[in-house]
Amino acid sequence: MGIAEDLLILETRLRELITSYEQYFIGLEKREPLKLAEEVEKLVRRYAGTPINNTMYKHRYNNLVARLNTYRQQWNRILREIEEGRYSRDRFKAALHKSGTSPKPSSPKVEESNQHQRELDRVYAELVEARRNCHLPVDGMSREQLAATLDKQRPLLSQKLGTSDIQFRVVVEGGKPKIKAGTKHKTSHE
Repeated sequence: MGIAEDLLILETRLRELITSYEQYFIGLEKREPLKLAEEVEKLVRRYAGTPINNTMYKHRYNNLVARLNTYRQQWNRILREIEEGRYSRDRFKAALHKSGTSPKPSSPKVEESNQHQRELDRVYAELVEARRNCHLPVDGMSREQLAATLDKQRPLLSQKLGTSDIQFRVVVEGGKPKIKAGTKHKTSHE
């Protein structure tokens, strides 16, 4: 099998792995997808020490590896939070178990908070990947710093854009990643 086929398989398996971890973290899957993770790792290791002469394949391989590394950091953080009992889903379940009540429908504030957390995870992963692609260091930035920055900007942007329906995205301008904000339904920017 050639590198083109291997990269296609790696991309497909990585997408499956991301979905499996998301399902595991929200409680749809009971076990961590370790077997699939090992399969993805094996595909990555196959070309780790091998020079890839085709620039397109090399770029695609490096992007897939960077994406895997970004998600791996996020998964390890969440797994650590689960082990320490700080993961929000586990805290919610523990509180329900302790009170002996059944889950009630989420309030709009809880849903909004969960939506902000998902968006923060997405923006952080995109920012880390963009910084890696631009060959910039990623170790000096933390998810908490990004959260504080976005939370500080959100009210100002809401006032400026006239809506609280704000969406952040990462773009690369002049070789540097930047976070842009706009409305979810329109494409206006900061």
